[in-house]
Amino acid sequence: MKKIELHWQIFVALIAGVLFAIYLQDYVKYIDWIGTIFLSLLKMVIIPLVFSSIVSGVGGIGGTESMGRLGFKTISFYVITSLLAIVLGLILVNLIAPGTGTDLKLAVKIDEIPAVNQSLGEILMSAIPENIFKSMASGDMLPIIFFAMTFGFFINMTGKEAQRTLLGFFNSVFEVMMKITMSVIKLTPLGVFAIMAKVIAQITGDNGSLIDIFSRLGLYMGTVLLGLILHSVIVLPFIMWITVRLNPWKHIRNMSVPLLTAFSTSSSSATLPLTIEAIENKDGVSNRISGFTLPLGATINMNGTALYECVAVIFISQAYGIELTLAQQTIVVLTALLAAIGSAGIPMAGLVMMSIVLSAVGLPLEGIGLILAVDRVLDMFRTTVNVLGDTFAAAIIAKSEGEHLKI
Repeated sequence: MKKIELHWQIFVALIAGVLFAIYLQDYVKYIDWIGTIFLSLLKMVIIPLVFSSIVSGVGGIGGTESMGRLGFKTISFYVITSLLAIVLGLILVNLIAPGTGTDLKLAVKIDEIPAVNQSLGEILMSAIPENIFKSMASGDMLPIIFFAMTFGFFINMTGKEAQRTLLGFFNSVFEVMMKITMSVIKLTPLGVFAIMAKVIAQITGDNGSLIDIFSRLGLYMGTVLLGLILHSVIVLPFIMWITVRLNPWKHIRNMSVPLLTAFSTSSSSATLPLTIEAIENKDGVSNRISGFTLPLGATINMNGTALYECVAVIFISQAYGIELTLAQQTIVVLTALLAAIGSAGIPMAGLVMMSIVLSAVGLPLEGIGLILAVDRVLDMFRTTVNVLGDTFAAAIIAKSEGEHLKI
């Protein structure tokens, strides 16, 4: 009997989870623990996988010149694609104007609006860890990535014997973590089923029905989703084709498992082990590239989130009848870009980012309440685009470095 491919298993599980939540909502609490265990297993491997991957990747890059070139390509790609996503969102929200005529009574009451008590500069400065073990214990990814990159870079400064020993050790750790990841991947359909059932049950339970939500904020949701789709199927594939002449559709097919997992979990970090496995085994990208670009991308590259933030802020301004000037909309673009980069590791990152952008142009923070009802649904889509952007970066940069890929 032919075995069903994993991405089809996950897709069926996703649909089954939605149907289970709709028709058997009272029983969702009995399967909730499956999703919790699945997410815990993914989170368990993240830090040792990321740390060993970056150290072995950066340590294997070579000298300062190679490291600088790869770093420049990676950061440039992330900044440019995030900026393109924001500008696309800005154009769509101005053309469609989903906020015009919105009933402000629809706003959900927010018990606590997250305080913006750090400047963007301070957030970025926090990437330098005072205590790396404390950062690991609390799961702060930016400091972990910074230390791992520094550690890997300075491995190249040691003697040949030390280099061989250290790189051998971290390569071995990475190999073990990938074996664990491969085992966890087999549980993905079960995990996705339970997570989707819980998410849909919460949405329908809190707001009466999905139809009610969609009818109230349908145009806003449609604008965000249109932007995310256009960025995924036109902007990113065009960049891949025009720069390195790779097949973007085959690449997207190869990434089906991490993309479906990202959609159900709404977490780039939790999906990272699956993303690394897919980009290396399906696309043929080396660990030297994936170990550097993907952990960094999961932390600072947020194409989907940046686009969403821009659309949401302009939507709120339209709903309140506040017309933003071209200069103010430019501030929205730049602030959304910086906030997307600087929000890594912050609890309630999405709301903190939104608060930063709203404050930058003087819009009421209470406007966040207008979009909270559909935030969880849109979070699934924007996280998927975030992960897709990371994988495009890894494949394009690998090809530009002379690697032969399977796409």
